[in-house]
Amino acid sequence: MNEPRKQSASAGRHEAIDVSDFVYAATGARVRRLTMPDGNHWFPAVDVCKELGHSNPQKALSDHVPTEHRESLETLTGGYGLSIPAGRGWRRDLNVISLQGLILLVNACTKPSCAPFKQWVAEVIETVQREGSYTLEEAEVQPAGPGAPIAYAMPDQVAEAIVRLEARNLQLDEEFANGQRESIDLQKEMLAVQKQTLTVQRETLAVQRETLAVQREALAVQKATLAVQQAMVRAMERIADRLDALVLERRTPGAYLSVPPTTETVLADWRQRLSVTADVWTVAVVIAPILVEKGELRDPLESIAARTGLSVHRVNACLRLLRKHACIRSQGGAENGAPVYVLNRG
Repeated sequence: MNEPRKQSASAGRHEAIDVSDFVYAATGARVRRLTMPDGNHWFPAVDVCKELGHSNPQKALSDHVPTEHRESLETLTGGYGLSIPAGRGWRRDLNVISLQGLILLVNACTKPSCAPFKQWVAEVIETVQREGSYTLEEAEVQPAGPGAPIAYAMPDQVAEAIVRLEARNLQLDEEFANGQRESIDLQKEMLAVQKQTLTVQRETLAVQRETLAVQREALAVQKATLAVQQAMVRAMERIADRLDALVLERRTPGAYLSVPPTTETVLADWRQRLSVTADVWTVAVVIAPILVEKGELRDPLESIAARTGLSVHRVNACLRLLRKHACIRSQGGAENGAPVYVLNRG
C-alpha cells in the first residue's frame, strides 16, 4: 500500500483502532492512504469506489459524500503546504475523500461483504443514541510504562470481518497457486508435445532427403539410358546410310541423272525406282521441289506432315522408303535436330 505521509511531532496521536485494519474491515481491501500532519486520513476516491463496486465514482461522491469530506489532491496538499506525492497514481486532479467520506460510501454500498461493518456502525449509532456514548472495551493486555496509551480491543464485528477477509485472501492465494501449478503442468505437457512434433519433423525431413537422393539417382539413370538410346539411333542412322550407299554402288551408271534435275524429272525417276503409293507420292510431290530448288531438305518432319496431312510417323516412313530406294540420301542433321536429305544423283 502506498502511504505517503508527512507529520509533525505534535500531530502524532494514538488511534484506538489501527486505521489500516479499520479501512480493511470496511472496504475489504488495502486502500492507498494519505495521512496529513494533523492526523486526518484521506483516500483516493477511485480506489474506494472500485473496491465497493461503485461504477461511477463522480456520481457516488455527488450522491453520498458532502463537499467538506472530498477534495482534489492538489487542493488538499496545498492547504498543508505539502507537495503532491510522487508516483503515476497521484495526479493533481485526483479526488480524495476523508475517513468519514469513506464510511459514507461504505454505508451506501450494497455488497454483502460490507454488511458486518455496516451493522457495527449501526450498533455504534444506536448505542450513542441510547446511552450517550460508545466506548471500546479495553484490551486484556495493556502496554507497560508510565504515560503509555490505553490499548483497546477490536470490536468483534471488525475483527470477524478482518478474519473473514484474510481467510478469503488465503483461499484466493491458494487458488492462484493451484492455477499456477496447473499452468506450469500444462506448459510442460505442451513442451513435451512440441518436442515430439520436432522429432517427427526431423524424421520426416530425413525421409524427404533420402527420397530426394533416390530421385536424383533415378534421374541420373534415366539420363544415361537416354544417352544410350540416342547413340543407338545415331548408329542405326549410320547403318541405314551405309546400306543406301551399297544399293547405289550396285546400280548401273546410266541410271543416274546426268543433267541438272527438274521437279518433273526427279518425280519421273522416283516413279521408276519404286512402287509409289498414295502416301509416298504425296510426300514426294512436297519434297521434290525443295530438293531441286535448294539442293537439300532441312524441313522438320512436323512441317512436312502439316503440308501433306499425314502423321509425323507416316512421313518418316515415306522418307525412309525413298531413301531405301536411293531416291534421297541422308546428309547429317540440321541445328534443330532434323535430318538433312539431298538428291541421290550418284
